[in-house]
Amino acid sequence: MSLARLGKVVPKSSILFLCDMQEKFRPNISYFPQIVSVAARMLKVAKALEICTVVTEQYPKGLGPTVPELGAEELPKYTKTCFSMLIPEVEKEMSSVPNLKSVLLCGIETQACIMV
Repeated sequence: MSLARLGKVVPKSSILFLCDMQEKFRPNISYFPQIVSVAARMLKVAKALEICTVVTEQYPKGLGPTVPELGAEELPKYTKTCFSMLIPEVEKEMSSVPNLKSVLLCGIETQACIMV
């Protein structure tokens, strides 16, 4: 099997998706603290490199807010009720990144968050 060559992440043509890092998942997701720690580090790097960042929340009325230790308080949170992150508001954010080439993805249930 041949693997595609991974290139460099170019900040100006990249976007970070932080998927559903919410309170109600805390007791049910294995390694939740480690997942939050990695996501928080990715967010810090994205801020430092000025990478556009999108934060989604799956039905926050039922699943709670984004966890505070992520450090995403100042970012807008896009509410969704479907699995996919590709809601109109997120597509608008994506269109604001010229020549978008890289999507960095982290969070909870990310395999479902990229469904179209």
